[in-house]
Amino acid sequence: MDTLNIAVLKKATELEQMTEVLIIGEQLRFRLHEEKIIKDRRHHLKTYPNCFVAREVVDWLIERKEASDREIAIKLMQKLTDSSIIHHVCDETKDFKDGKSFYRFRKDDGTFPLDQEVKVFMRGQRLYEKIMNSDNTLLLAREEDGAKYERTFVASQFVDWLIQEQEAKSRSEAEQLCRRLLEHAVIQHVASKYHFVDSGLLYQFRLNFRRRRRLMELLNEKPQAVLESHDSPFCLRKQSHDKATSFQSVSPTSEVKPISAVRRSSLSGTSSTSGYFRNIPIVCTNTPVVLCNPRSVLKRPVTLDELLAPGAPYNRKTLTIVSDAVGWGFVVRGNSPCHIQAVDPSGPAAAAGMKICQFVVSVNGLNVLECDFRQVSNIILNGPRTIVMEVLEETKP
Repeated sequence: MDTLNIAVLKKATELEQMTEVLIIGEQLRFRLHEEKIIKDRRHHLKTYPNCFVAREVVDWLIERKEASDREIAIKLMQKLTDSSIIHHVCDETKDFKDGKSFYRFRKDDGTFPLDQEVKVFMRGQRLYEKIMNSDNTLLLAREEDGAKYERTFVASQFVDWLIQEQEAKSRSEAEQLCRRLLEHAVIQHVASKYHFVDSGLLYQFRLNFRRRRRLMELLNEKPQAVLESHDSPFCLRKQSHDKATSFQSVSPTSEVKPISAVRRSSLSGTSSTSGYFRNIPIVCTNTPVVLCNPRSVLKRPVTLDELLAPGAPYNRKTLTIVSDAVGWGFVVRGNSPCHIQAVDPSGPAAAAGMKICQFVVSVNGLNVLECDFRQVSNIILNGPRTIVMEVLEETKP
Protein backbone atom coordinates (compact mmCIF):
# COMPACT_ATOMS: atom_id res chain seq x y z
CA MET A 1 0.00 0.00 0.00
CA ASP A 2 1.12 3.55 -0.66
CA THR A 3 2.61 5.43 2.28
CA LEU A 4 1.38 9.02 2.47
CA ASN A 5 4.51 11.01 1.66
CA ILE A 6 5.71 14.26 3.18
CA ALA A 7 4.84 16.30 0.10
CA VAL A 8 1.19 15.26 0.26
CA LEU A 9 1.04 16.04 3.99
CA LYS A 10 2.58 19.48 3.42
CA LYS A 11 0.13 20.22 0.63
CA ALA A 12 -2.73 18.98 2.79
CA THR A 13 -1.76 21.41 5.55
CA GLU A 14 -1.73 24.35 3.13
CA LEU A 15 -5.05 23.34 1.60
CA GLU A 16 -6.65 22.89 5.01
CA GLN A 17 -5.83 26.51 5.83
CA MET A 18 -7.44 27.59 2.56
CA THR A 19 -10.56 25.50 3.12
CA GLU A 20 -11.04 26.94 6.61
CA VAL A 21 -11.19 30.42 5.05
CA LEU A 22 -13.78 29.19 2.54
CA ILE A 23 -15.94 27.66 5.28
CA ILE A 24 -15.73 30.74 7.50
CA GLY A 25 -16.66 32.96 4.56
CA GLU A 26 -19.61 30.77 3.65
CA GLN A 27 -20.92 30.69 7.22
CA LEU A 28 -20.66 34.49 7.40
CA ARG A 29 -22.49 34.83 4.10
CA PHE A 30 -25.41 32.75 5.40
CA ARG A 31 -25.59 34.77 8.63
CA LEU A 32 -25.60 38.10 6.79
CA HIS A 33 -28.36 36.85 4.49
CA GLU A 34 -30.40 35.65 7.48
CA GLU A 35 -30.18 39.03 9.18
CA LYS A 36 -30.92 40.97 5.97
CA ILE A 37 -27.53 42.70 5.98
CA ILE A 38 -27.15 41.42 2.43
CA LYS A 39 -29.89 42.73 0.17
CA ASP A 40 -30.52 44.59 -3.08
CA ARG A 41 -29.32 48.17 -2.81
CA ARG A 42 -29.79 51.19 -5.03
CA HIS A 43 -27.28 53.95 -5.79
CA HIS A 44 -27.42 56.64 -8.51
CA LEU A 45 -30.47 55.04 -10.14
CA LYS A 46 -28.70 51.69 -10.39
CA THR A 47 -29.63 48.58 -8.40
CA TYR A 48 -26.88 46.33 -7.03
CA PRO A 49 -28.27 42.90 -6.04
CA ASN A 50 -27.12 40.96 -2.97
CA CYS A 51 -24.86 43.68 -1.54
CA PHE A 52 -23.78 44.80 1.89
CA VAL A 53 -22.45 48.17 3.03
CA ALA A 54 -18.94 48.03 4.44
CA ARG A 55 -19.71 50.22 7.44
CA GLU A 56 -22.85 48.23 8.33
CA VAL A 57 -20.90 44.95 8.35
CA VAL A 58 -18.13 46.44 10.48
CA ASP A 59 -20.78 47.64 12.97
CA TRP A 60 -22.40 44.21 12.86
CA LEU A 61 -19.13 42.40 13.57
CA ILE A 62 -18.45 44.56 16.63
CA GLU A 63 -22.04 44.26 17.87
CA ARG A 64 -21.94 40.46 17.54
CA LYS A 65 -18.54 40.30 19.32
CA GLU A 66 -16.93 38.85 16.22
CA ALA A 67 -14.38 41.69 16.45
CA SER A 68 -13.25 43.73 19.44
CA ASP A 69 -12.94 47.00 17.51
CA ARG A 70 -13.16 48.51 14.02
CA GLU A 71 -9.52 47.86 13.23
CA ILE A 72 -9.90 44.12 13.86
CA ALA A 73 -13.19 44.04 11.92
CA ILE A 74 -11.51 45.67 8.90
CA LYS A 75 -8.65 43.16 9.11
CA LEU A 76 -11.15 40.30 9.05
CA MET A 77 -12.96 41.65 6.01
CA GLN A 78 -9.62 42.37 4.29
CA LYS A 79 -8.69 38.73 4.81
CA LEU A 80 -11.89 37.69 3.03
CA THR A 81 -11.14 40.19 0.26
CA ASP A 82 -7.59 38.88 -0.21
CA SER A 83 -8.98 35.32 -0.35
CA SER A 84 -11.45 36.29 -3.12
CA ILE A 85 -14.44 35.59 -0.88
CA ILE A 86 -15.81 39.15 -1.17
CA HIS A 87 -15.11 42.08 -3.50
CA HIS A 88 -16.13 45.66 -4.18
CA VAL A 89 -19.12 45.65 -6.53
CA CYS A 90 -17.12 47.50 -9.19
CA ASP A 91 -13.76 45.94 -8.33
CA GLU A 92 -12.42 49.46 -7.93
CA THR A 93 -10.13 48.67 -5.02
CA LYS A 94 -8.44 45.70 -3.44
CA ASP A 95 -8.54 47.30 0.00
CA PHE A 96 -11.58 46.88 2.21
CA LYS A 97 -12.60 50.36 3.37
CA ASP A 98 -14.81 51.15 6.33
CA GLY A 99 -17.31 53.39 4.56
CA LYS A 100 -20.48 53.42 2.50
CA SER A 101 -19.06 51.34 -0.36
CA PHE A 102 -21.00 48.31 -1.61
CA TYR A 103 -19.41 44.86 -1.40
CA ARG A 104 -20.59 41.43 -2.48
CA PHE A 105 -19.76 37.81 -1.83
CA ARG A 106 -18.43 36.26 -5.02
CA LYS A 107 -20.67 33.26 -4.35
CA ASP A 108 -23.68 35.61 -4.73
CA ASP A 109 -22.71 37.08 -8.09
CA GLY A 110 -21.09 34.04 -9.72
CA THR A 111 -17.55 35.45 -9.80
CA PHE A 112 -16.05 33.00 -7.30
CA PRO A 113 -12.81 31.59 -8.81
CA LEU A 114 -13.37 27.87 -9.32
CA ASP A 115 -9.86 26.49 -9.70
CA GLN A 116 -9.16 22.78 -9.31
CA GLU A 117 -8.53 23.01 -5.56
CA VAL A 118 -11.79 24.86 -4.88
CA LYS A 119 -13.75 22.43 -7.07
CA VAL A 120 -12.44 19.43 -5.12
CA PHE A 121 -13.14 21.16 -1.81
CA MET A 122 -16.72 21.99 -2.82
CA ARG A 123 -17.22 18.42 -4.04
CA GLY A 124 -16.00 17.11 -0.68
CA GLN A 125 -18.25 19.48 1.23
CA ARG A 126 -21.25 18.39 -0.83
CA LEU A 127 -20.47 14.71 -0.17
CA TYR A 128 -20.09 15.39 3.55
CA GLU A 129 -23.47 17.15 3.72
CA LYS A 130 -25.06 14.37 1.69
CA ILE A 131 -23.82 11.77 4.16
CA MET A 132 -24.85 13.80 7.20
CA ASN A 133 -28.34 14.42 5.82
CA SER A 134 -28.96 10.74 5.07
CA ASP A 135 -29.96 7.93 7.40
CA ASN A 136 -27.01 5.69 6.54
CA THR A 137 -24.45 4.40 9.04
CA LEU A 138 -21.38 5.17 6.97
CA LEU A 139 -19.62 7.24 9.66
CA LEU A 140 -19.09 5.16 12.80
CA ALA A 141 -16.60 4.59 15.61
CA ARG A 142 -14.26 1.79 14.52
CA GLU A 143 -10.89 0.26 15.42
CA GLU A 144 -7.79 -0.12 13.27
CA ASP A 145 -4.49 -1.58 14.52
CA GLY A 146 -5.82 -1.62 18.08
CA ALA A 147 -6.70 2.09 18.13
CA LYS A 148 -10.26 3.40 18.20
CA TYR A 149 -11.29 6.28 15.92
CA GLU A 150 -14.53 8.25 15.81
CA ARG A 151 -16.67 9.00 12.74
CA THR A 152 -14.75 6.77 10.35
CA PHE A 153 -15.74 5.14 7.09
CA VAL A 154 -14.40 1.97 5.50
CA ALA A 155 -12.80 2.71 2.13
CA SER A 156 -14.60 -0.07 0.24
CA GLN A 157 -17.96 0.88 1.76
CA PHE A 158 -17.41 4.52 0.81
CA VAL A 159 -16.68 3.45 -2.76
CA ASP A 160 -19.92 1.42 -2.77
CA TRP A 161 -21.81 4.47 -1.50
CA LEU A 162 -20.36 6.77 -4.17
CA ILE A 163 -21.51 4.38 -6.89
CA GLN A 164 -24.92 3.92 -5.27
CA GLU A 165 -25.41 7.69 -5.07
CA GLN A 166 -24.27 8.05 -8.71
CA GLU A 167 -21.29 10.15 -7.66
CA ALA A 168 -19.10 7.75 -9.64
CA LYS A 169 -19.76 5.28 -12.45
CA SER A 170 -17.21 2.64 -11.47
CA ARG A 171 -15.00 1.57 -8.59
CA SER A 172 -11.97 2.90 -10.42
CA GLU A 173 -13.58 6.33 -10.87
CA ALA A 174 -14.72 6.38 -7.24
CA GLU A 175 -11.22 5.49 -6.02
CA GLN A 176 -9.69 8.26 -8.14
CA LEU A 177 -12.20 10.73 -6.67
CA CYS A 178 -11.26 9.66 -3.13
CA ARG A 179 -7.56 10.03 -3.92
CA ARG A 180 -8.21 13.60 -5.06
CA LEU A 181 -10.18 14.27 -1.89
CA LEU A 182 -7.26 13.03 0.20
CA GLU A 183 -4.66 15.01 -1.74
CA HIS A 184 -6.78 18.14 -1.29
CA ALA A 185 -7.09 17.70 2.50
CA VAL A 186 -10.77 16.75 2.55
CA ILE A 187 -10.31 13.20 3.84
CA GLN A 188 -7.41 11.32 5.42
CA HIS A 189 -6.40 7.87 6.60
CA VAL A 190 -7.12 7.70 10.34
CA ALA A 191 -3.40 7.36 11.16
CA SER A 192 -2.16 9.29 8.08
CA LYS A 193 -0.20 6.23 6.95
CA TYR A 194 -1.80 5.43 3.62
CA HIS A 195 -3.11 7.07 0.51
CA PHE A 196 -6.67 6.09 -0.42
CA VAL A 197 -7.04 2.44 -1.37
CA ASP A 198 -10.28 0.57 -2.13
CA SER A 199 -9.88 -1.74 0.86
CA GLY A 200 -10.83 -2.28 4.49
CA LEU A 201 -8.72 0.65 5.71
CA LEU A 202 -10.41 3.37 7.76
CA TYR A 203 -10.62 7.01 6.69
CA GLN A 204 -12.15 10.20 8.08
CA PHE A 205 -13.17 13.61 6.85
CA ARG A 206 -10.37 15.97 7.93
CA LEU A 207 -12.83 18.81 8.41
CA ASN A 208 -16.10 19.07 10.27
CA PHE A 209 -17.80 21.35 7.76
CA ARG A 210 -20.65 22.01 10.19
CA ARG A 211 -18.54 23.21 13.11
CA ARG A 212 -19.45 26.79 13.87
CA ARG A 213 -16.35 28.87 13.15
CA ARG A 214 -15.57 32.31 14.55
CA LEU A 215 -14.21 34.99 12.27
CA MET A 216 -11.21 35.50 14.55
CA GLU A 217 -9.92 32.18 13.21
CA LEU A 218 -9.10 34.05 10.00
CA LEU A 219 -6.27 35.93 11.67
CA ASN A 220 -2.96 34.18 12.11
CA GLU A 221 -1.91 36.47 14.92
CA LYS A 222 -0.99 34.59 18.07
CA PRO A 223 -3.18 35.35 21.08
CA GLN A 224 -1.56 37.50 23.71
CA ALA A 225 -1.13 35.83 27.09
CA VAL A 226 -3.71 33.14 26.37
CA LEU A 227 -3.71 30.30 28.88
CA GLU A 228 -5.31 26.98 28.08
CA SER A 229 -7.34 24.87 30.45
CA HIS A 230 -6.33 21.23 30.22
CA ASP A 231 -9.65 20.11 31.64
CA SER A 232 -11.60 20.59 28.44
CA PRO A 233 -11.50 22.41 25.10
CA PHE A 234 -14.41 24.50 26.38
CA CYS A 235 -12.38 27.31 27.97
CA LEU A 236 -13.40 30.54 29.64
CA ARG A 237 -11.70 33.66 28.34
CA LYS A 238 -12.18 37.40 28.54
CA GLN A 239 -12.39 39.05 25.15
CA SER A 240 -13.21 42.68 25.75
CA HIS A 241 -13.52 45.45 28.35
CA ASP A 242 -17.29 45.33 28.21
CA LYS A 243 -19.08 45.10 31.52
CA ALA A 244 -19.38 41.41 32.32
CA THR A 245 -21.53 39.39 34.62
CA SER A 246 -20.14 36.96 37.17
CA PHE A 247 -21.04 33.40 37.99
CA GLN A 248 -19.46 30.44 39.71
CA SER A 249 -18.38 27.62 37.47
CA VAL A 250 -18.53 25.04 40.28
CA SER A 251 -20.45 24.43 43.47
CA PRO A 252 -19.99 27.32 45.93
CA THR A 253 -17.29 26.57 48.50
CA SER A 254 -14.77 28.67 50.32
CA GLU A 255 -12.12 27.51 47.86
CA VAL A 256 -13.95 28.57 44.73
CA LYS A 257 -13.62 32.04 43.28
CA PRO A 258 -16.23 33.68 41.05
CA ILE A 259 -15.43 33.77 37.35
CA SER A 260 -16.15 36.80 35.19
CA ALA A 261 -17.60 35.66 31.90
CA VAL A 262 -17.53 37.48 28.59
CA ARG A 263 -20.71 38.68 26.97
CA ARG A 264 -21.96 36.25 24.38
CA SER A 265 -24.24 36.80 21.42
CA SER A 266 -26.43 34.19 19.83
CA LEU A 267 -27.01 33.82 16.11
CA SER A 268 -30.16 35.82 16.37
CA GLY A 269 -28.25 38.67 17.94
CA THR A 270 -31.22 39.71 20.03
CA SER A 271 -29.50 39.48 23.39
CA SER A 272 -26.09 39.31 25.00
CA THR A 273 -25.28 37.32 28.09
CA SER A 274 -22.30 35.60 29.65
CA GLY A 275 -20.88 32.39 28.27
CA TYR A 276 -18.17 29.97 27.25
CA PHE A 277 -15.98 30.19 24.20
CA ARG A 278 -14.67 27.20 22.37
CA ASN A 279 -10.98 26.40 22.13
CA ILE A 280 -10.18 28.75 19.23
CA PRO A 281 -7.54 31.41 18.68
CA ILE A 282 -8.74 34.87 19.65
CA VAL A 283 -7.10 38.23 20.06
CA CYS A 284 -7.13 39.20 23.72
CA THR A 285 -7.10 42.59 25.36
CA ASN A 286 -5.16 43.53 28.45
CA THR A 287 -7.91 42.05 30.59
CA PRO A 288 -6.54 39.04 32.54
CA VAL A 289 -7.47 35.60 31.28
CA VAL A 290 -9.89 33.81 33.59
CA LEU A 291 -10.15 30.05 33.66
CA CYS A 292 -12.57 27.68 35.35
CA ASN A 293 -11.64 26.43 38.81
CA PRO A 294 -9.48 23.28 38.43
CA ARG A 295 -10.85 21.57 41.54
CA SER A 296 -13.45 18.90 40.79
CA VAL A 297 -17.04 19.70 41.69
CA LEU A 298 -17.60 16.12 42.84
CA LYS A 299 -17.72 15.67 46.60
CA ARG A 300 -15.95 12.34 46.18
CA PRO A 301 -14.78 10.13 43.28
CA VAL A 302 -17.45 7.88 41.78
CA THR A 303 -16.51 4.64 40.01
CA LEU A 304 -18.24 3.22 36.97
CA ASP A 305 -19.35 0.12 38.89
CA GLU A 306 -20.88 2.30 41.58
CA LEU A 307 -22.67 4.40 39.00
CA LEU A 308 -24.20 1.40 37.20
CA ALA A 309 -24.93 -0.76 40.25
CA PRO A 310 -28.56 -1.98 40.56
CA GLY A 311 -30.53 0.44 42.68
CA ALA A 312 -27.90 3.17 42.40
CA PRO A 313 -29.41 6.58 43.33
CA TYR A 314 -29.17 8.11 39.86
CA ASN A 315 -31.80 9.20 37.36
CA ARG A 316 -31.11 9.02 33.63
CA LYS A 317 -31.93 12.14 31.60
CA THR A 318 -31.70 12.95 27.90
CA LEU A 319 -30.62 16.46 26.94
CA THR A 320 -30.78 17.98 23.46
CA ILE A 321 -28.37 20.92 23.15
CA VAL A 322 -28.08 23.19 20.12
CA SER A 323 -24.89 25.27 20.07
CA ASP A 324 -25.02 28.98 19.42
CA ALA A 325 -22.30 31.04 17.75
CA VAL A 326 -19.78 30.38 20.53
CA GLY A 327 -20.45 26.79 21.58
CA TRP A 328 -22.62 24.74 23.92
CA GLY A 329 -21.66 26.30 27.26
CA PHE A 330 -20.35 23.54 29.50
CA VAL A 331 -17.14 21.85 30.65
CA VAL A 332 -16.53 18.11 30.96
CA ARG A 333 -13.93 16.58 33.21
CA GLY A 334 -12.92 13.22 34.63
CA ASN A 335 -12.25 9.74 33.36
CA SER A 336 -14.59 6.76 33.17
CA PRO A 337 -17.03 8.21 33.99
CA CYS A 338 -16.78 11.86 32.92
CA HIS A 339 -18.83 14.46 34.73
CA ILE A 340 -20.08 17.99 34.09
CA GLN A 341 -17.60 20.33 35.75
CA ALA A 342 -19.14 23.70 34.86
CA VAL A 343 -22.21 25.08 33.11
CA ASP A 344 -22.72 28.57 31.77
CA PRO A 345 -26.04 29.60 33.35
CA SER A 346 -26.94 31.62 30.25
CA GLY A 347 -25.80 29.06 27.67
CA PRO A 348 -27.57 26.41 25.58
CA ALA A 349 -26.58 23.56 27.93
CA ALA A 350 -28.18 25.21 30.96
CA ALA A 351 -31.32 25.91 28.95
CA ALA A 352 -31.50 22.18 28.10
CA GLY A 353 -31.33 21.22 31.79
CA MET A 354 -27.66 20.40 32.22
CA LYS A 355 -26.25 20.74 35.74
CA ILE A 356 -22.86 20.29 37.37
CA CYS A 357 -22.05 16.85 38.81
CA GLN A 358 -24.11 15.02 36.18
CA PHE A 359 -22.29 12.01 34.68
CA VAL A 360 -22.06 11.67 30.89
CA VAL A 361 -23.46 8.36 29.61
CA SER A 362 -23.64 8.90 25.84
CA VAL A 363 -23.19 11.52 23.14
CA ASN A 364 -25.31 11.22 19.99
CA GLY A 365 -25.97 7.55 20.75
CA LEU A 366 -22.30 6.70 21.38
CA ASN A 367 -21.65 5.24 24.84
CA VAL A 368 -18.84 7.24 26.48
CA LEU A 369 -18.90 5.84 30.01
CA GLU A 370 -15.41 4.38 29.55
CA CYS A 371 -13.98 7.50 27.85
CA ASP A 372 -11.97 10.29 29.40
CA PHE A 373 -12.87 13.98 29.11
CA ARG A 374 -10.57 14.51 26.11
CA GLN A 375 -12.32 11.80 24.09
CA VAL A 376 -15.77 13.09 25.05
CA SER A 377 -14.79 16.65 24.16
CA ASN A 378 -13.43 15.57 20.78
CA ILE A 379 -16.63 13.68 19.99
CA ILE A 380 -18.66 16.80 20.73
CA LEU A 381 -16.39 19.21 18.86
CA ASN A 382 -16.22 16.96 15.78
CA GLY A 383 -19.94 16.28 15.74
CA PRO A 384 -22.98 18.19 14.52
CA ARG A 385 -24.18 21.46 15.98
CA THR A 386 -27.03 19.66 17.78
CA ILE A 387 -25.93 17.06 20.31
CA VAL A 388 -28.08 14.58 22.22
CA MET A 389 -26.54 13.62 25.56
CA GLU A 390 -27.64 11.07 28.11
CA VAL A 391 -26.60 11.91 31.66
CA LEU A 392 -27.03 10.41 35.11
CA GLU A 393 -28.04 12.76 37.90
CA GLU A 394 -27.92 11.84 41.57
CA THR A 395 -31.35 11.72 43.16
CA LYS A 396 -31.91 13.92 46.15
CA PRO A 397 -32.45 12.05 49.45
